[in-house]
Amino acid sequence: MGLFDRLRGDDDPRLVFLGIDGVPYDLVEEHPDVFDNLHRIADAGAGGRISSIVPPESSACWPSLTTGVNPGKTGVYGFQDREIGSDETYVPMGKHVRATRVWDRVTADGGDATVLNVPVTFPPQGDVQRMVSGFLSPSLESAASDPSVQSVLEEHDYRIDVDAKLGHDEDKSAFLENAHDTLDARYDVFDHYLSADDWDLFFGVFMTTDRVNHFLFGDYANDTDDADAFLEFYRALDDYIGRIYDSLPDDVSLVIASDHGFTELVHEVNCNEWLARNGYLGYDTDDPDELADISADTEVFSFIPGRFFVNLEGREPDGAVPEAEYEAVRDRLIDDLESMTGPDGSSVCAQIHRGEDVFDGPAADIAPDVVVVPEDSFDLKSGFGRKDAVFGQGPRNGMHKFSNACLFTDDDRIAIDDVDLFDLTPTLLEMLEVDADDAAFDGRSLLRS
Repeated sequence: MGLFDRLRGDDDPRLVFLGIDGVPYDLVEEHPDVFDNLHRIADAGAGGRISSIVPPESSACWPSLTTGVNPGKTGVYGFQDREIGSDETYVPMGKHVRATRVWDRVTADGGDATVLNVPVTFPPQGDVQRMVSGFLSPSLESAASDPSVQSVLEEHDYRIDVDAKLGHDEDKSAFLENAHDTLDARYDVFDHYLSADDWDLFFGVFMTTDRVNHFLFGDYANDTDDADAFLEFYRALDDYIGRIYDSLPDDVSLVIASDHGFTELVHEVNCNEWLARNGYLGYDTDDPDELADISADTEVFSFIPGRFFVNLEGREPDGAVPEAEYEAVRDRLIDDLESMTGPDGSSVCAQIHRGEDVFDGPAADIAPDVVVVPEDSFDLKSGFGRKDAVFGQGPRNGMHKFSNACLFTDDDRIAIDDVDLFDLTPTLLEMLEVDADDAAFDGRSLLRS
């Protein structure tokens, strides 16, 4: 027992949350030999499959997971969001998250939080005990909430993210070495601050898992020569999780979750090219080798992941669709998306939602008019400019999946039944006995009454 425990009292609940970005429940379930510790944790408490959010994209998922509300309230829909009444777009950062994070509720209640490597947290907050912001942080100095944290990061050769460019090489050896080095350093810093014993909530995310999945999940799915290396990476992750679990005092609860699942990627779908070929979007040139601007008669355009916007008069700066025709254009778009098929004739779209059916809140003004969750193997892309084909292939062979994220805990009070990301923040707060009755969560606590 540390000095902090003696001062604060043994009865105050404490909690460790570990994020394992993009880890699918199926992978863990099918390989108990690789994930011995996750299975051990589930045996002590609970483990199971949970749903992600719409859209299942990390930049949208983590703000929702850490606030308990949908993108219409967080204000973050993907890796690229748009300004109202403008053609300008931006990459969402921590300052763009409009809803209250779980650690802010803990600190407002008088607790302390250590927050490490959570996506969409740059720049790090100065009003949290310590924070290291996640990917897109430009440097260790800028990712650390104060110089003492920066010193710890440098001491452990901490890396903000994997060098994803290495994943583009046919030989994945350098990429895997970099991924292991990143994972090792992440664990070392987690272990350092877990041992500090001065937090009520420890919230840390392993994001290297998402990177490895993007470039090697197809190898795992097809049992190629790199499949063993893929599983060895996960064996290392599970070992670190086991070490953390075994180091925790008996009064600390552990919750582990992914923000979305994963599956094999076979076809990249150029959504704006599909729109162009179906008469929704026009370019000022048909030459794929030339830069192209959208023409004035464009009805619909798309952003990743699977977000479609009607080019509405009065809302878009160059709107071409009169308000009286909005619903007709949207209905026609949905009909065409429902009949969209891949090269083998299979359906591309698994879920098609009108924006107002899945998004509500003050940030709904930047919500898409239609959002699509694809079937397995079809990854929806939205680059602008003419493409040679609607369907193509890139360096990645793994893609996000809505329906097979995972949740594991050693707390046997938690029931995993019909769970999604919105349920995690209210659950963590009830576990910590933080009063959040005034919060309008889109989820509910999973603790059994």
